[in-house]
Amino acid sequence: MLIVKLLLAHMLGDFLLQPGRALRHKQARKAGSWFFYLHGLVHFSLTLLLVWDLRFWQEALVIAASHLVIDAVKLYTAHWYRRDSIPFFLDQLAHVLVLLVVATYPDTTGELAHLAAGLNWPVLTGLFFVTFPAAFLTAKLLEGLGEQIPMDHKSLPRAGMYIGILERLFVFAFILLGRWEAIGLLIAAKSVFRFNDLKEFNNRRWTEYILIGTLLSFGMAILAGLWVLPSLQG
Repeated sequence: MLIVKLLLAHMLGDFLLQPGRALRHKQARKAGSWFFYLHGLVHFSLTLLLVWDLRFWQEALVIAASHLVIDAVKLYTAHWYRRDSIPFFLDQLAHVLVLLVVATYPDTTGELAHLAAGLNWPVLTGLFFVTFPAAFLTAKLLEGLGEQIPMDHKSLPRAGMYIGILERLFVFAFILLGRWEAIGLLIAAKSVFRFNDLKEFNNRRWTEYILIGTLLSFGMAILAGLWVLPSLQG
């Protein structure tokens, strides 16, 4: 419960109580911005408020201070990266690791070992399979067909791969939850969105290519879900 409260305090402080003006001011003046220090005070106050125990002030101070240090590193190194998303995710990962250590101290190693022992490895393996490995397999299986279709339309870079990953994750989750009917709704929703594209191109080969790719993608997710399901039922 403690880690849940700490995560909630973090999300409130970073995403709800940090307006765009404050972010821009911090990016421009970095550690010279008064918003930078106010942000640390907000995290300190939110942590104490949600934990509701003044004896936790030392841990709250550690969280707030480490938060400022991590944010400072991000502000001064953000220009090293081509994409803003990279320092953002690294920053968030560092914050979560600090919260995890604070919540489990002084037996952090033991708590993490206990957590690892309780993981369902078949589920984790299936979850990973339906992401990039399944995307790679689908691309390889469709490689010969794709060469026969003129790709003269514009789309977002690698959008098809990410759409496939998301739909397989949904299918995988629906199977584990026993909601098979939701898979039908997902197929129907995808058909509606794809209908305009297929109607516009009026290309039978393109239609068949999309259909084969969709069935392959869904089929892999279903097989992964069926393989993992016994580990949850046992």
